[in-house]
Amino acid sequence: MHDPKGGSFRFDAGAACLDFAHTGGEGRYAVFETLHEPVDLAEWLAQPPPAAIITVPVTARELTAAKTLRQAIWDAAHARAANRPLPAEAIAVINRAALEMPLIPELAADGTTAGWTPPVRAAQALSTLAREMIELLSGPLSGRIRECASDNCPLVFVDTSRPGARRWCAMERCGNRHKLRALRARQATDP
Repeated sequence: MHDPKGGSFRFDAGAACLDFAHTGGEGRYAVFETLHEPVDLAEWLAQPPPAAIITVPVTARELTAAKTLRQAIWDAAHARAANRPLPAEAIAVINRAALEMPLIPELAADGTTAGWTPPVRAAQALSTLAREMIELLSGPLSGRIRECASDNCPLVFVDTSRPGARRWCAMERCGNRHKLRALRARQATDP
């Protein structure tokens, strides 16, 4: 991820749908926006996962639908992380996106690699992300959706660690900042 103030850090949300939720946002999160034009959505979807090379140009309408789905995923993930009921509007948006035909996997002629059956449309990729979110919210990892424990970091992730004790979006960022603050506090109180 790239911070608009400079710097970057590696962040793995544990699910492509949550990675998608971190591509920007509304209000105070608008500074993190990466999906400005339809081509930006096509470029994001081409990155793994989902590695969907869009063969039909993304429309402005699909970009709007993507941002709506992104916000619904964000809202649902934060509600689940806080053990609150999921917002009805977020559920409706996710379900509506999942109604579209998803990406269809296709084994390459060499039998060792796979891709997506063409034509590949943005709506299919969004449906695939929505379906992944449905599986995440209703599956065994549902209780492992977490918000970063930092007091000023809203990133959400799936805690796939064996003990289920992951606290930070990234140890290189928020985890290290917490450790540094704790060290400085201890040093300030030591005689």
